[in-house]
Amino acid sequence: VQLQASGGGLVQPGGSLRLSCAVSGFNADYYYIGWFRQAPGEEREGLACISKHSVGATFYASFVKGRFTISRDNAKNTVYLQMNSLKFEDSAVYYCATVISYGSGANDWDFKSWGQGTLVTVSS
Repeated sequence: VQLQASGGGLVQPGGSLRLSCAVSGFNADYYYIGWFRQAPGEEREGLACISKHSVGATFYASFVKGRFTISRDNAKNTVYLQMNSLKFEDSAVYYCATVISYGSGANDWDFKSWGQGTLVTVSS
């Protein structure tokens, strides 16, 4: 399985970014795919995931609910993370990953595999 995140960059506070995750090497219908982030010196934080079924049920960590939206395009084997109202504290490297378990808290998540991340910097 290969997961490649892209779409990061520099954005001002209050701005938006959409991250993409290209998934290859397996049938994406049979895994939960999600996003986590990690800032330097900080613990990994689970953010959002989308179900293995085509209907795409979603789950979010409480601290990003309402600001971040996860979606998927099965035809393109791509998962997206739309991030709005970005804050300084959202700066981190963002990774997409296959999800083993998830929860409301940032540390309630467990991931199986992930690829290289994409850097998001929120700065004025």
